[in-house]
Amino acid sequence: MKLFYKPGACSLASHIALRETGKDVTLVSVDLMKKRLENGEDFLSINPKGQIPALQLDDTTLVTEGVAIMQYVADSAPDSQLLAPVGTLPRYKTLEWLNFVATELHKGFTPLFRPDTPEEYKPTVRALLEKKLQYVNEALANSEWISGEHFTIADGYLFTVLRWARAVKLNMEGLSHIDAYMSRVAARPAVAAAMAAEGIQ
Repeated sequence: MKLFYKPGACSLASHIALRETGKDVTLVSVDLMKKRLENGEDFLSINPKGQIPALQLDDTTLVTEGVAIMQYVADSAPDSQLLAPVGTLPRYKTLEWLNFVATELHKGFTPLFRPDTPEEYKPTVRALLEKKLQYVNEALANSEWISGEHFTIADGYLFTVLRWARAVKLNMEGLSHIDAYMSRVAARPAVAAAMAAEGIQ
């Protein structure tokens, strides 16, 4: 398999899932501005959406969209417990958090990364995100992981997105449960290996 990614971007969540399952994967870095691979190949010829992550299976089938990739990876390795079986409540609690991260957090950061976002709009964006982080912090007050007793794909995604908070100058003061959570996730061997492979800390 090949994972098309950008270091430290949302594709890190899919990378973490792959590492957690022990799957053999080749990493292919993408220049998202130029839509080119490391070897100069046109990324749009592989993924017409021009976005990462994209997972190319051994039979060349392409799976895109991080939430879909993470579920595919987790379901292909049920013993990893990254996602509970179909029909069980724990599965849907994980998917609940997965969707919260995707729609409320991940997309919430987007204006802060865009060069064309008006400066006067950014404080409003930060305030909205900080309110959502308070909710996440409270959810972690009595739980080691975000959606239950086990580390799941929701944790890999949440960790990935929370890593961006300080870079965009969010106020993280008082979010002690998030701080402890980030340390727990970062200490996992698979997470550390994914970050090392991407050259990030």
